[in-house]
Amino acid sequence: MKSSESEISEAKPVPAQPAGHAVVIAIDGTSGSGKSTVAKALARHFGFVHVDTGAMYRAVTWHCLQRGVDCNDAAAVERAMAGMQSEFRLSNGRIVMFIHGADPGEALRSEAVTQNVSLVARIPEVRAWLVEQQRGLLRFGSLVMEGRDIGSVVFPDTPFKFYVDADPAERAARRAGDGYTDQVTRRDRLDSTRAVSPLVAAPGAFFVDTSKNTPQQTAALVLAELKRRGL
Repeated sequence: MKSSESEISEAKPVPAQPAGHAVVIAIDGTSGSGKSTVAKALARHFGFVHVDTGAMYRAVTWHCLQRGVDCNDAAAVERAMAGMQSEFRLSNGRIVMFIHGADPGEALRSEAVTQNVSLVARIPEVRAWLVEQQRGLLRFGSLVMEGRDIGSVVFPDTPFKFYVDADPAERAARRAGDGYTDQVTRRDRLDSTRAVSPLVAAPGAFFVDTSKNTPQQTAALVLAELKRRGL
């Protein structure tokens, strides 16, 4: 797997910062819990770079499906990924993962990708490689990173950890409204029971139940906790 970084021409340059000077806000949680909404709001508020790690797993899944790979076949997925050329670019405050020079864009939300991404994400070699890439994104500066193992695996030492959840029925409705076709309970089961980096609330994470919250209420709650933690 070949990986490099660059910036889209219209994006403003962000100077590299030493890892010790960068801040990571880790937002973990279930599908449809609102973690993407709060992560984007925090990134705008602080001027940090937004990183959606779920989109990276979707990009690898898309790459495999484009090549006719059975995502249940871990060895086939690994072979497809071995020749994959990836590039991480900064555009409008967020990281975009390009595959062979192409941004998959809306194809990441396709039903085929949605139904197969948890199968790809449970493969240890996929997770190990993407975790390495995610840690390397500190070169872009301070991050608001969302996913399922950010506080537990990717950046376990950050003091700014959150775990976001909501009622399953509410989450299913939100996912449908966003154009996704997955069953949140199935995703929860696959992601929380995989052998490597399962979906868990990291030690020290602040729990947020968004079931009855507006996005503004959730953002305010998280901002108050970040202030309490010294950010």
